[in-house]
Amino acid sequence: MLRWQAVYTDPVGKPRKPGFKHYDEAVAFLAATLTDIRRGTWVDPELGKVLAVTLANEWLEWIKKKHDVENTVDTYTSHTKAHIIPFLGRREAGSLRRADSNAFVDGLIAKGLAVGTVHQIFKTYRIWIHWLVDEKEVPLQANVVQRIVLPKATKREAVELEPAEVARIAECIEPRFEVLVWMAACGGLREGEAFGMTKDRIDFLRFMWHIKEQRQRGKAVKTKTEASTTWNSVDPFLVHKIAAHLAAGLDKPESVQRATELRRVRRGTVLPADEGLIVTNHRGGPLNRNTFHDYWRFAVEEAGVDPDTRFHDLKHFYTRTLATSGNHDPKTVQRLSRHSRFEETWETYAGSGAGAETVQITAFSDAFTAKSDEEAAESA
Repeated sequence: MLRWQAVYTDPVGKPRKPGFKHYDEAVAFLAATLTDIRRGTWVDPELGKVLAVTLANEWLEWIKKKHDVENTVDTYTSHTKAHIIPFLGRREAGSLRRADSNAFVDGLIAKGLAVGTVHQIFKTYRIWIHWLVDEKEVPLQANVVQRIVLPKATKREAVELEPAEVARIAECIEPRFEVLVWMAACGGLREGEAFGMTKDRIDFLRFMWHIKEQRQRGKAVKTKTEASTTWNSVDPFLVHKIAAHLAAGLDKPESVQRATELRRVRRGTVLPADEGLIVTNHRGGPLNRNTFHDYWRFAVEEAGVDPDTRFHDLKHFYTRTLATSGNHDPKTVQRLSRHSRFEETWETYAGSGAGAETVQITAFSDAFTAKSDEEAAESA
């Protein structure tokens, strides 16, 4: 029986009378509550009684409005519907504790999911928990998602391709998609950026291009980061490859037999509008990841390179080649690679520094060795 009440008025003027079994509990609660009200940190305890599933679905709607990157929305939606909502059951949002977070991770492991997948799903769960606290002001303990032990993940090392291996992949892939290999290896484009590059954003005379957007599921969306959107210089080798691709008409719909064309007319099939894309699918529309990956895997196998090679490894090749060429200072390499952080360029993309034992160092000899009068005059 609740014999004592802690009577107070909340910040919006609503009377509150929570009950307690003991007098000391009521006094302690009232003192803490009045302190929170004075500090402006009070949260409505009723918010914690809402079903967690209800707030999970509300969060998904909030995500759709706030994020304009479709892949991100799809990832959060998939993780939430497939794993988070089934786990929550009929729990109240305010009842979630650190033990629940550990149980959630244990459940993911029990499903036999890959370690990387477990990490990604828990990341989504953690973001949702933070949303509950920040946006919905659900009264949760501060350590609900802190110090949760996750299975140890082994970071994938990028395949360090040699120029000859890149050339073999380009030779083995479908001719229509060969230029994608060169755009990534010699221009540092990510997959979606290469899919979204248009002819009007290439300056063929000044050897530059404007990286402005990427394509995801055929739709134009923003690039990964602000640093990714820029004008960049490109190697003439790459510009010539793009020009040859366009001259061959590989950006146009693939020609079909007359009978096929007539069948399309009878069915009312309309070819995709010409968006000026450099690379298109066989019907002339935007290329998507699923279609391209079949051709990519075949080319990697035919080229005889590491079967674990991914398209993004070509971007690593681009940055590593720039970094080891000796033609560009470190900051220029970072800007050409379009990384927002200097460390990302040199710790993640430029390689591990292998070969340092064989490099010939002359910088200090040049700095401290006296020059002849003739050399000094030439350098003046």
